Amino acid sequence: MVERLKKIQEKYLRIEDELSQAADPSKLKDLSKERSRLTPAYNMAIEYLNIFKDIEDAKVLLPQEKDEDMHHMLKAEIEEGEEKLEKLAQELEILLLPPDPNSGKNIIVEIRAGTGGEESGLFVADLFRMYSRYSDKQGMRAQLIDSSPTGIGGYKEIVFALEDDRAYDLFKFEAGTHRVQRIPTTESGGRIHTSAVTVAILPEAEEKEVDIKESDIRVDVFRSSGSGGQHVNTTDSAVRMTHIPTGIVVSCQDEKSQIKNREKAMRVLRARIADAQAEESKASSDAIKKQMIGSGDRSERIRTYNYPQGRCTDHRIGFTSHNLSGIMEGDMEELIDALLEEDRSKRLAASK
Repeated sequence: MVERLKKIQEKYLRIEDELSQAADPSKLKDLSKERSRLTPAYNMAIEYLNIFKDIEDAKVLLPQEKDEDMHHMLKAEIEEGEEKLEKLAQELEILLLPPDPNSGKNIIVEIRAGTGGEESGLFVADLFRMYSRYSDKQGMRAQLIDSSPTGIGGYKEIVFALEDDRAYDLFKFEAGTHRVQRIPTTESGGRIHTSAVTVAILPEAEEKEVDIKESDIRVDVFRSSGSGGQHVNTTDSAVRMTHIPTGIVVSCQDEKSQIKNREKAMRVLRARIADAQAEESKASSDAIKKQMIGSGDRSERIRTYNYPQGRCTDHRIGFTSHNLSGIMEGDMEELIDALLEEDRSKRLAASK
């Protein structure tokens, strides 16, 4: 442990030195992100090494000390220090786990209606509201990219971005199928209806991560079919972008400006291509699969929202909350914390 911590100190100080000399904005950003990631471990490493040194010094003095009271004091100091080191070591094991390569990235969230007709579209709106409120509580703002309203307050699809270095870590386990059981407002017989919605969490890729050639993109412009006022619906401001090699298609029509819609569409396209590449890599890695909570497949049913029972159950970790109304208002902290704790436990077990 001591040698590992000394290496962390050296790495942190080396990054500090490089930061003071770096001029390239891209390099500055990468170095700052790496320093931020290492800071908690660096601070804890200093604390650990200081305590370790105090214990070693006390061990040298202990056999030489003739005064009985001082002898007891040194012995107590060693025992207390070793207890502290044991606790710090457990915390450091978590901090020293290999970081998720997508940690610290902004994300693009795509929520799509699945089985269940109009009720599924209404639940897309409910999930968007839930995520938006949770994001606000975390100090993150959801930026709408694209939406396809159903006309009765729901959406066939809604796409939004979250720009925050905690976004991926807090939302990465939301990907999958979300099932809702409730009596629809359109149901006159009072029968419980089951419908489903799929959620995709796409880490936002930077230009240097995904090479997209202009010749590989076909761009079509058209008039927006959604809400947004007279200007939106009477000019060719909406954009449909097709990546010819992969067949990935992205549409964006929520901005009045075609230029802004192009920029947003490109963000989503880049993220979808990077995600497709990551899925290919993940499919061939048994080690990654074993560490995952669930399969990571978007078709996997990850959670059930049961309105008659006021219950929300995450099937991957066996977590159940009877505070469904609070969760739907954005009080997701307990649920998110349970998922993060299970993830840490799995990764720790896999690292031993």
